[in-house]
Amino acid sequence: MSGGPPRPPRVTGLDHLVLTVRDLAATIDFYERTLGMRAFSFAGGSRWALAFGSEKLNLHELGNEYLPNARHAQPGSADLCLVTETPIDAVIAHLESLDVQIELGPTRADGATGELCSVYVRDPDGNLVEVANRVG
Repeated sequence: MSGGPPRPPRVTGLDHLVLTVRDLAATIDFYERTLGMRAFSFAGGSRWALAFGSEKLNLHELGNEYLPNARHAQPGSADLCLVTETPIDAVIAHLESLDVQIELGPTRADGATGELCSVYVRDPDGNLVEVANRVG
């Protein structure tokens, strides 16, 4: 046994994030139409998630949350940044075609691995959703 405290784990990615939502159908519709995510059920059909890339958003309907969950889970309390290879001008055109209000952008932002060009919208619960292109 070596001396000293144990080393912390080396985190290599994010598998999923949980959103608590008021209306499961409205949330699924928004993310499918607006951002091209794919809804699917799991756990024998008792739970729902939205898939994109190699990640997913698990959905907990308010009052029917899967346990364990966040201590103060509530709809509209998340800020998400989602990266796309679709040019930001095309993202804006798509959002406008759906009458999705752009809260801010396009604007520059600092991402995990560098600069982003982003637009910000809100989902049906008021979560802030940043849609971004990596710059450079």
